[in-house]
Amino acid sequence: MTTPIHQGAEAKIYLTKNIILKNRTPKSYRHPQLDTQIRTRRTRSESKILTKALQYKINVPKIIQTSKHDIQMQHIKGDRLSQTLNSYPEKKQLSSMQKLGRQVAKLHANNIIHSDLTTSNTILSNSKIFLIDFGLSYISTKIEDKAVDLHLIKQALQAKHFQNADKLFQAFKKGYTWQDSKKIVDRLKIVEKRGRYKH
Repeated sequence: MTTPIHQGAEAKIYLTKNIILKNRTPKSYRHPQLDTQIRTRRTRSESKILTKALQYKINVPKIIQTSKHDIQMQHIKGDRLSQTLNSYPEKKQLSSMQKLGRQVAKLHANNIIHSDLTTSNTILSNSKIFLIDFGLSYISTKIEDKAVDLHLIKQALQAKHFQNADKLFQAFKKGYTWQDSKKIVDRLKIVEKRGRYKH
């Protein structure tokens, strides 16, 4: 039995027998040929990035099969942090964010930008943190792009987990330690100022 579980701007997500099927749906506002090209390219790109992440032992869903506009992948069972983080004891909240920091450090060390880094795309499963939904992800060596990823998770914490947002982000940064982490955290301050004064 196939169950629809999510419809985003880009794709419909289905669950069937512990397998997630992500189907990139046609967009009527685009020329059909261009639409097919875009959906094919984005599906291929997401599949490649997930495969690369797995090679570097990053906790992401395993790819089962990819076709033109579909990706079949492992269903990660667990707690979606957007829904559960606030209900955890503080110690568990902080340890979860530190684990997330470690996973994002691995992503960035291998030049993978998630580009939709929120607690909605983070699952705690058997005490491990998994990252999901790489539909907007891309490869980049730029410090700026990595700082924007950090800006996204910080904003998500302030919006959905504001009761403890500062402590949670400090815990994230504690896990986010690698060769370039200081440069990226420094750039984050510039990104934040730019966001604050652009309106």
